[in-house]
Amino acid sequence: MKSRPPIYNREERDKLREASRFNADLMDFIRPHVKPGITTDEINTLAHNYTLEHGHVPATLGYKGYPKSCCTSINEVVCHGIPDDTVLKEGDIVNVDLTTIVNGWFGDQSETFLIGEVSDVARELVQVTFDSLFASINVLTPQSKVYDIGRAIYDYVKPSGFSVVRDFQGHGLGRSFHQEPGIPHYPTVHTRRDALRPGMCFTIEPMINEGQYDTEVDPADGWTARTVDRKLTAQFEHTILMTEEGPEILTLTKTGPQEGHKF
Repeated sequence: MKSRPPIYNREERDKLREASRFNADLMDFIRPHVKPGITTDEINTLAHNYTLEHGHVPATLGYKGYPKSCCTSINEVVCHGIPDDTVLKEGDIVNVDLTTIVNGWFGDQSETFLIGEVSDVARELVQVTFDSLFASINVLTPQSKVYDIGRAIYDYVKPSGFSVVRDFQGHGLGRSFHQEPGIPHYPTVHTRRDALRPGMCFTIEPMINEGQYDTEVDPADGWTARTVDRKLTAQFEHTILMTEEGPEILTLTKTGPQEGHKF
């Protein structure tokens, strides 16, 4: 039996907004540094120090044994890439996934960055992934089901020939990192009955692959998930609060890509 997703009241919603605002500010702080020549460990150090300097907590550090304060997933790495001494180079794409704890509440988001000039397929993949996120947000109403998210993403991605990852999904968010509702990014029968009621908070974070949708986790570290065919993958993530008026994106940045952006 799944636990019921929390329904947050007005005061709790403001706590979620506060946490997400800081997380978005952190992404804006990181953004100008994500360029050729930086190591993913240097990105991690920037995120770690900025979070601590503002009195908050890097959520991933120590989470189930994860060793770093953010995730940096390059090229064929779908998610949970561990920062190290890898240098970002011209032509790479890298997803930076940031999660922080602000006064006991979580903020969570990710962006895929183009490192210098990238291939046409990399640019198209990033564009389709970004647009699929907003395609799913834009179908949401206070009467929506989780199914509507997966259906919107799948239908948007399918004509491109890319594929939607099935091994990882979005999740509820609040005082816990991962909770109900689970948010698959493709349509499943069981999500037809999972309502997204006002007061629920959750992430939508489509991972879209250039090739087949299958992934595999590196047994050496137990975290790094790659495409099985080693083709490219991209991801974008926002934290969403369902309100009585519809979805509110909590993790919008000031300097990052907004809906309609062209990469």
